[in-house]
Amino acid sequence: MHEMLEDLARGNGLRETAPWLKLLLGVASILLCVSSSGPIAPLLVAASMSAAILLLAKIPARFYARLLLIPVSFAVMGIIVILFVTGSGTVLIEVPGLPLAVTTDGANLAILVLARVFGGMCSLYFIALTTPMTEVFDLLHRLRVPTVLIDLAMLTYRFIFILIDEAGEIYRSQVMRLGYGRFRESVNSLGMLAGALFIRTWESGEALVMAMDARCYDGVLAVPEESQTVSGLSLALALAYLGAVLWVSLTTGGLRIL
Repeated sequence: MHEMLEDLARGNGLRETAPWLKLLLGVASILLCVSSSGPIAPLLVAASMSAAILLLAKIPARFYARLLLIPVSFAVMGIIVILFVTGSGTVLIEVPGLPLAVTTDGANLAILVLARVFGGMCSLYFIALTTPMTEVFDLLHRLRVPTVLIDLAMLTYRFIFILIDEAGEIYRSQVMRLGYGRFRESVNSLGMLAGALFIRTWESGEALVMAMDARCYDGVLAVPEESQTVSGLSLALALAYLGAVLWVSLTTGGLRIL
């Protein structure tokens, strides 16, 4: 997954666009989504960001759909609770024999939450799929973010995928040995996976420290500098897009679906 994300970020159609412009678009869109009081603006952001990812960046649609399936599945589980917890408004659906009902207020809130999650994740994927992490770290360095925070972010980003790879290898090995055939075996296998994963991750960290010391590590990780300019037209279009989303958010804030 790490290699695929990096390959797409370095070979997409928006690779030559200035990273700070893409970050500006992505971060501002996320803020507009989470602050919108209506679902129209987040859905507009989701549609426009998805179009940019698929048409401009030329990211494979199947891979993008798989990425979106993860946060949307968590959001769906969350809005099911919201549907039945928010009890004010007109009753739409009532569960016979149980004090559970779906009301208009609950349905509107669930739609708003789902739209915010969808719009925010599309904006986040726009950044992740079009901007290599080295450029993000370089931009943070230019913004005078403390060096220790950048180093921690770089190491954390690297070890997330080391952890995933190690867990995948151990899990596949256990499955081949029928380690998850029954419930008790599944619990034992899961405990063994957690223990082995901790040991392997610790060993990977020690190997990384030794490799850094062998390369004369002086306490600061080098961040490659990349200089890319942005045209006035691109900046104007980006600001016009953000202004349009803000206008839609303000004018449709009181709109309710039900």
